[in-house]
Amino acid sequence: MKPFFALFSTVFFAACAQPAAAAAPTAWPTKPVRIIVGFPGGSTPDMAARTLAEPLSRALGQPVVIDNKPGASGNIAADQVAKATDDHTLGVVINGNLTSAKLLYPKLPYDPAKDFTPISLLATAPLVLVAPANEPGGADFFTAARQGGAQWNYGSVGNGSVAHLGMELLKSRVPGLTPVHVPFAGNPQVVTAMLGGQIQMALIPPGVAMPHVRAGKLKAIGLAGGRSSLVPEVPPLADAGVSKVNLEVWTALIGPANLSKAAQARLAQEVPRIIRDADTRQKLFNQGWQAVGTSPDGLKSRVKDEAAILGGIIQSRGIKLE
Repeated sequence: MKPFFALFSTVFFAACAQPAAAAAPTAWPTKPVRIIVGFPGGSTPDMAARTLAEPLSRALGQPVVIDNKPGASGNIAADQVAKATDDHTLGVVINGNLTSAKLLYPKLPYDPAKDFTPISLLATAPLVLVAPANEPGGADFFTAARQGGAQWNYGSVGNGSVAHLGMELLKSRVPGLTPVHVPFAGNPQVVTAMLGGQIQMALIPPGVAMPHVRAGKLKAIGLAGGRSSLVPEVPPLADAGVSKVNLEVWTALIGPANLSKAAQARLAQEVPRIIRDADTRQKLFNQGWQAVGTSPDGLKSRVKDEAAILGGIIQSRGIKLE
């Protein structure tokens, strides 16, 4: 029998000679997660982000903090997400940040195609054309709008937003419609301006528009698209004689391009499950959103398809922004 120490040495060195086992995947997250939103509190992207934050925090076992950074149609916030390096910063963005911003702003500080990691398309909503309550409805509204000419203004959540491009598309579909664009930081500010008489029309998601419509403070002229279960009482713009205006606003969750594989895998698993949960779906519906909850590839596909649509509007209307 070998002495104990000789036997120990044999076993020890034999173990050392074996190939090292693969390192276990790094757990994620290891600290609070920050979600940057490029619009003010109370805006539709903000509401969607906060609806996601609570169940996501429970699933991840870490706080999920919403950080509102409004301005430049959400592009300021998107740029901060693109430049984040802490592996715990995400962003909730709207269509324009991923689809039309690069087409409109040659000096955009981020590249939507290279600087982000897609995570999930969270929710979609139709756009409601709204006006002050004292304006006529239906086709008569467009008669009044033509007569208003450039004395009328329309609002949006910023240059290059889908609401902005949608109104330019609407102008192309209604000869003689020439309201002037006035950009705002978010939809709550658009509504405030309309209630105050500074603007006369705007395309707004139903979650913001309909409480004021139902209270009799604003008037819903029609939906940019077909009928929607979100607002069954609002007819499509086609009923007022305006066709081929079909656009939605949507929100998506993204991360920076350097987001770790561990974070990507965890979020791709948790976020669609949370968004499709019955409780979350109902909360989003009550806010005026249709829950979606796609895979990262699903978001990529939506971005590609919509960039072509919005690019067509930009080109046909000759829209250029500095």
